[in-house]
Amino acid sequence: MFEGIEFVNKQFFWLLILLPVALLWYVFKQNEQTAELKMSSLKGFKITNSLFPKFRHFLFVLRLLALALIITALARPQTVDVSTRTKTTRGIDIVIAIDVSASMLAKDLRPNRLDALKAVAAEFINGRPNDRIGLVEYAGESYTKTPITSDKSIVLRSLRSIEYNTIIEGGTAIGMGLATSVNRLKDSKAKSKVIILLTDGVNNSGFIDPKMASDLAVEYGIKTYTIGLGTNGMALSPIAIKPNGSFQYGRVQVEIDEELLKEIADATGGKYFRATNNQKLKEIYKEIDQLEKTDVEEFKFYNYEEKFRPLVLFAGILLLMEIILRYTIFRSFV
Repeated sequence: MFEGIEFVNKQFFWLLILLPVALLWYVFKQNEQTAELKMSSLKGFKITNSLFPKFRHFLFVLRLLALALIITALARPQTVDVSTRTKTTRGIDIVIAIDVSASMLAKDLRPNRLDALKAVAAEFINGRPNDRIGLVEYAGESYTKTPITSDKSIVLRSLRSIEYNTIIEGGTAIGMGLATSVNRLKDSKAKSKVIILLTDGVNNSGFIDPKMASDLAVEYGIKTYTIGLGTNGMALSPIAIKPNGSFQYGRVQVEIDEELLKEIADATGGKYFRATNNQKLKEIYKEIDQLEKTDVEEFKFYNYEEKFRPLVLFAGILLLMEIILRYTIFRSFV
């Protein structure tokens, strides 16, 4: 009955204690006001079994009900409709630069480095509903897979379609990947601009020096988080292509230019991470997610609707009924 209703002045419910007190007083008063006449015989009187006089107690019931309704009205019942509006006060534009060279098919992460990255990056993207995100692919050269957009379905669809291919020139052009990412963000009006650059090798291709690309990032106020992906030591990696087009795998020494990645991160105000397994990669993306939070301001609007008026009206009707009955039908008995 009172689902969704709040009472502002709950202390008034203590007045309900008066109801049983009033009932006891009424019973005691009725016993005192009952006159007794002792007679030796009732044979000369006609006895009737009319119940009508007993209905006079109904008047007191009406009064108690009216009092209960008035007390409930004093407790001020109301419903509250809460609506919220969210305002993003600090947006972040993010570009994820992904190395898609053949070495990303190494199996030191499961099922391989590239697929492990795509799974973790998808979780990261889903957790950034208020930010714009873009994707850059690079190997021996680089290109924009998806410009920065707030449409996460487009970004996720593009992310799922990323795979090793022979269209992009082989090698690892870290400077090219970083420069392309900077180019996507340099005209951004966002309060914060971030690049997440991931590689599993050393810079051995491209015509843009990584340090020059990091200087561009600094000039445009773009923070860069770098991730070195790969186990320590040897990893099962592609070493040749079989006649049927599939890769032949062999044990290869993992070489990551960690010094370069640290320099890029330090110069741009970011941070360098090393992901040696799937769990570590997840932890890195979670840490970046915590470091780059979008400030969201939530406004709540409360619409109060008072519910005491029908109770007061109903109580008034009951009291009016009692008065009318008291001075009409039950006039001879009260």
